[in-house]
Parts: sequence; C-alpha cells; structure tokens
Amino acid sequence: MNFGLQLQGLRKSYGGQLVVDDTTLTVPPGKFLCFLGPSGSGKTTLLRLIAGLEAPTGGRIFLNERDLTDTPAHERNFAMVFQALALFPFLTVADNIGYALRLRRATRGDRLARVRELLALIQLPEIGTRRIDQLSGGQRQRVAIARALAQEPVLFLLDEPFSALDARLRDQMQSELLMLQRKLKITTILVTHDQREAMGLADSIVVLANGRVQQIGAPSDIYRRPANRFVAGFVGQNNLLEGRFIDSQHVEVCGTVIRAAAKAEPCTPRSPVTLCVRPEDVRVNPDDARNANLLHGRIRLVRDLGDRIELKIDCGGRELLSSLSPADWALIPGRESVRVQIAPGAGTILTC
Repeated sequence: MNFGLQLQGLRKSYGGQLVVDDTTLTVPPGKFLCFLGPSGSGKTTLLRLIAGLEAPTGGRIFLNERDLTDTPAHERNFAMVFQALALFPFLTVADNIGYALRLRRATRGDRLARVRELLALIQLPEIGTRRIDQLSGGQRQRVAIARALAQEPVLFLLDEPFSALDARLRDQMQSELLMLQRKLKITTILVTHDQREAMGLADSIVVLANGRVQQIGAPSDIYRRPANRFVAGFVGQNNLLEGRFIDSQHVEVCGTVIRAAAKAEPCTPRSPVTLCVRPEDVRVNPDDARNANLLHGRIRLVRDLGDRIELKIDCGGRELLSSLSPADWALIPGRESVRVQIAPGAGTILTC
C-alpha cells in the first residue's frame, strides 16, 4: 500500500530560534500540495527539510513508510525547482535537461530519447540546441521543470518558481504546471506566498505562520471556513467584524443579531468573537432581504475593477467591503445610503 509523504512532529531551529515548529501532515500519492504563508513563515525551510537540504532539529520524514530523515538529498530521488531556476548557462537546453541522466551514466541514446520526450511534454520540441540566454522567461521555467522531471522523481518540489514572471505569464505557467502534474500524477509540493496561485493549483493547502501550521484543507475549506483570524485575514479579502457570541449560529454585530455558519468549538454566551465575512457575501439593497442580517450604511468608496465593483461601506463606524457584479451594481438606484445584508449562513464565527 502506498502511503505517500508523512511528516511527524518536524522541527527546525537556528541558534535557538524555532522556524519550523512541530509540523505533522500527510501528502497522499499523486496529490498537489501548497505551502502558503507570508515571508518568514517557515514554508521554504520546511520544503528544504523534505528535500534533505536541511537536517531537522526533531521529528521524522517518511515516504511510503520508509524513514528518510537521515537519508542524503541525492539518495531521496526528489526533484526541486528553485526560484532562481539554477540552469547552466554554458550548456544547451538539451544538455541542461539531460544533465541528471548524464550523472547517472545513462547511455547517450537513452539521454537523447528522454530529452526529446521531455521537450515534447513541455511543448518546446524545437529548442534543444539553443543556449539558455536565448530563451524567454517562460521557456526557461519550462526547461527547469523538464530538467527536474528527467530523473523521474517520486516527489516534485517547487520553491516559488513563478515569482519573477509578469502576471499574464505567471497565470499561463501555473496552468501548464497543473496540466503536467495531472498528466504525470506525480506528488508535488509548491511553496508560494501567492494566495491565488495556491487556490488555483492545490488539492490541499497548508497555511503557515511563524513556523506553525495554522490550517490544512482543500482550497474551498480554507477560503470558506478559516480556522482562525490569521487564516481569515491572510487568505483573500475578508471583513473581520468584532462582536458578541449568541449561540453556535448567531453573533451580535453593530447591535444586530447575524445568523452565520455553525461554530464547532463551544463558546460562552456574550463572549467576544470575530465574524468573518467574504466581500461577495455582503449584499447591497437586496430585494429579498426579509429583514434578516440587515445593517444600514453609507457608501464611502467605489472601485470599478472591470469584472466586479468593489464598495467600502460605513455601517455605524464599522467598514464593510462588498464585491458586486457590474450587473448587480447597475440595478442599485440609490448609491449613498444603502441597506446591507450579510448573506445568512455565509459568515464564520471565530474566537478572538
């Protein structure tokens, strides 16, 4: 039975400072996992521990129940693409891709066949004889990925490989990486600080802060049901409203009782809590409000972002961010004093 990658209580400290703190998680075979967090959260250190480039201070690393904790990096059969790519400028594209095979003493015929296969896989079959400095940024990214895949790794590790690309090329490369990963069914871990990148690529996201795991879950769970205030504030835009706990489905905000999502942990009535509400769940002048979850406010700022209209609304001294479609915005006659509805059941109650 294939159990995938397992981390058990993994820790890493430098000079007494703990940068990875008691990380335990499992990556099933063939899945795409993202480590997501701000700078200094420990995500790159965690990736380097998995790769064998750093030795853990404590904890164990297993692959399919085999303990790899003390196994040297070159014996793990993991491939890694760094942010700087680290391609050899003095070698051709083909020689870069075939470098690992050459070290393994593969025959020239086998190397050429594998290079041709990988160039076709990254949809660049004609560039084998080019130098690295003759390639565009996107082409270099693909060559770096092909070089990593040449050794047929059991685990594919990527450390912010798209951060230097412009937005359009970054989106294109993300889509190509995802299609490649789905085709090869190779277990992949990507480090990123880009929430959109993690949401669009991962089967599961590990949110990190200060070296500790804050939440592990599918992108929809991370987005819709954040585990704590840090996750709610870091992943996407959010309205974080301080209030008082009523019961497992209700919280009082701005003097109004709001029906929100159920809260798993028990909480004392009237204790302080935070209501987390996504901007798309803040409706303006709804037709079918029926007085549920209603607040009154004044629009302070309107931003037309093309595909949506973003509003900042003052509700009794609390600022709410609302995101509307242009069609919904066009239907709102009064655009100063408005009724605001938090979609019933959409918010998440978090302990402060």
